[in-house]
Amino acid sequence: MITPAHAVEIKDLTKIYGGSKNAPGREALKNINLAIPRGSIFGLLGPNGAGKSTLINILAGMVIKTSGEARVWDYEVSEQSRMARSAIGVVPQELNLDAFFTPRRLLELQAGLYGVPKRERRTDALLAAVELVPQANAYARTLSGGMRRRLMVAKALVHNPPVLVLDEPTAGVDVELRKALWEYVRQLNKAGTTVLLTTHYLEEAQELCDRIAIIHRGEIVANDTTPNLLARIDNKRVIITTDRDLTEVPVNMRKVGWDLAGPRHLALNYQPSKSSIGEILMLVQMSGLAIVDLSTIDTDLEDIFLQLTRGQKREG
Repeated sequence: MITPAHAVEIKDLTKIYGGSKNAPGREALKNINLAIPRGSIFGLLGPNGAGKSTLINILAGMVIKTSGEARVWDYEVSEQSRMARSAIGVVPQELNLDAFFTPRRLLELQAGLYGVPKRERRTDALLAAVELVPQANAYARTLSGGMRRRLMVAKALVHNPPVLVLDEPTAGVDVELRKALWEYVRQLNKAGTTVLLTTHYLEEAQELCDRIAIIHRGEIVANDTTPNLLARIDNKRVIITTDRDLTEVPVNMRKVGWDLAGPRHLALNYQPSKSSIGEILMLVQMSGLAIVDLSTIDTDLEDIFLQLTRGQKREG
């Protein structure tokens, strides 16, 4: 089979739950169109109830779509379900592990369910990769939350899928483990695995993802590269530290929107497309103030997320 350009491709995907002749069902997904490039780390963001879980469960073969097309590694999830499932590994948000299984037994059993021959199983390598070799023969109930989370990642990789879905992988874990998981995800991606990440941590998506799609009320409201998304809001904040205490903002600076952020700090929100930092600082100098320090704050993904989900503008 020719390696596809897109690891996941979705066309006009709709999912309606329930419904009857007399009452319409709930439309969880509304004509979703999405293409996830092979070899990327792709972020899928959205508030609770936006449709992220429904979309993931359709790709994993756990939910039947109402209409449209969904392909994983070019296998249609309904028509070629067995091949599609073999091409994807899913790390769910819930830690659903048998308390009396050891990590080694769990990985061996999972590999068997996927039909991986014993000679091709990578149990020891996976345990080493997620740093669980010392706990390989301990009951899962004795593992810490972080260890269980890493074991879920290894479980999703037993059949060596080209596509890995991480559904809120760092929810409820400490900062150290989060960084460790980030690093492991980067290693997997460098080795060729396409990663689909859903997360509530916007800084996580901003740090990891090449592209990001934002879903809201069952619709894709944004889909772009991470830098392009960050460039969408033409807004920056500059904060200056002056050489003396101030009790108020100079009149000519007040007119353009400067505000007093502290005895020696003045702040201004401005649009880089309309005003240059040079013009802004020239106005400060004309006011007779000397600048001791200066810092700027860029737009981040949270600003974009809030703007898009509140505005509910749909991408054409």
